[in-house]
Parts: sequence; structure tokens; C-alpha cells
Amino acid sequence: QVQLVESGGGLVQPGGSLRLSCAGSGFIFSHYAMGWFRQAPGKQRELVAKITRSGSTNYADSAKGRFTISRDNDKNTVFLQMNGLKPEDTAVYYCNAAYSDDGDFKHEYWGQGSQVTVSS
Repeated sequence: QVQLVESGGGLVQPGGSLRLSCAGSGFIFSHYAMGWFRQAPGKQRELVAKITRSGSTNYADSAKGRFTISRDNDKNTVFLQMNGLKPEDTAVYYCNAAYSDDGDFKHEYWGQGSQVTVSS
């Protein structure tokens, strides 16, 4: 049974920090690229950050310089460290695991979503 279980979300004040965690099970974690997406009220879901199997990272322009994605394959966990949070970061954050074969996308899994609210 494949699972992606998120934790670490909640309410934080502007300028504060938060670290999201996503623990995977039921699949070979190290073989998957991992990503964080978010969906804010009235907006489409967008990619925030991703990390490949080898550890290469990419960030949305809005996240670059403030957010850091990392992974611990021994613990089957991916993290999103969020610093300098702004009200516009308020969204439901989703963990994603994607498998590709020879560069071709094959399948992916999604977490249940975790609410992050940035408000004073």
C-alpha cells in the first residue's frame, strides 16, 4: 500500500519559518523524484520545489532563496524548509513522488495535503 504522509503544517506569523515533512512507504523511495506543490485559494496548483533521485533541485521563482527542498533516502522522507514566510504562501501543500523510466514519465503518487497558513 503506497502512502505519502505529510506533517509539519500549521499557522505561522509573517517572517516565520516552518518545515514540512513527507514520509513515503510502499515503494522504493530512492528511485523516485520528489516534489512539493501547493494550491492557494482561488488559484491553480503549482510546483514549489522538486528534487531528483541524484539530488538536483529546482524551485519556483516565488520560492527561490526562501525555501529549501531536501531528502533523506534512509528515512524515506522529503522535507521542505520554508523561511521568511509571507501571507501569499498560504496554501495547501502537497507531496508528490514521480517515477520515470529512461526519461519518460510513468506514474506518480500524491500526499493528502497539508494546510499552511501565514497570518498575523
